[in-house]
Amino acid sequence: MTEFIEIIKYIFLGIIQGVTEIFPVSSSGHLSIFSKIFNVDTNNLTIFLMITNAGSFLALLWYYKKDVLGLISGSWNFIFKKKSRNEEQKINDKSEFNYVLKLILAAIPIGITGLLLKDHLPNNLLSTGIALLVTSILLFTIYSLRNRSYTNNVTFKNAAIIGLFQAFAVFPGLSRSGITIVGGQAQKINLKDTLRFSFLCYLLISVPVTLLGIYDMFHTNEPIHILGYSLAFVFSFLGSLFTVKLMNKYVKVKNLIYFSIYCLIIGVTSIILFVI
Repeated sequence: MTEFIEIIKYIFLGIIQGVTEIFPVSSSGHLSIFSKIFNVDTNNLTIFLMITNAGSFLALLWYYKKDVLGLISGSWNFIFKKKSRNEEQKINDKSEFNYVLKLILAAIPIGITGLLLKDHLPNNLLSTGIALLVTSILLFTIYSLRNRSYTNNVTFKNAAIIGLFQAFAVFPGLSRSGITIVGGQAQKINLKDTLRFSFLCYLLISVPVTLLGIYDMFHTNEPIHILGYSLAFVFSFLGSLFTVKLMNKYVKVKNLIYFSIYCLIIGVTSIILFVI
């Protein structure tokens, strides 16, 4: 019975990761909170985060597979096959190549902060709660500016600024998707294109993170619940796949208020749990 309960815990945490990685409510913050509530061994929490993150990565890769293939093929053609392409194809290839450069530009800041702060980030319920409150305030700010006109074009300047916003998402409780939404909306980029840019950037960032997680899993001296981690991975994949479809189909700027309220509630709850 004890083993069954442990497995249920890992499944639940996998679902939590899958859903909260997509919604702007911080997956790392939620896993930090619920791992403590469920008394899950936190010695391997970083590895667990990376493994479940891999599930979300594959879900988003599947959802955006046409976009990813288009970016790869367009960039390849732009670099290596210019002479064999007509003018219209060249313009499209250049656009795809530039979009990849924008994604790389946006990914650099969080890569730097992640490497520099990896072993120095606060990881307790108080810091997580405060970060969730900051996420709540940021989402509410964007909600309050919802009646502006927007563009669907992401420039290099836009990408750089989104990247600077995203750099702060290394702190548990600060939602990566939430803060990139804020970065995009603050520059009047419509929500659909902000989400696309945000999730494609996530795919780029997740490649080294996933590989590092796999490496650490096979080189750690700490005991790992193989079945639990495997199930968490699967349910993280399913949770993210379901949620990204939901997010793109139904979530509008006017709905960000609900995520803001939720982050406020869960942030206050985290701080209360720390105090007691």
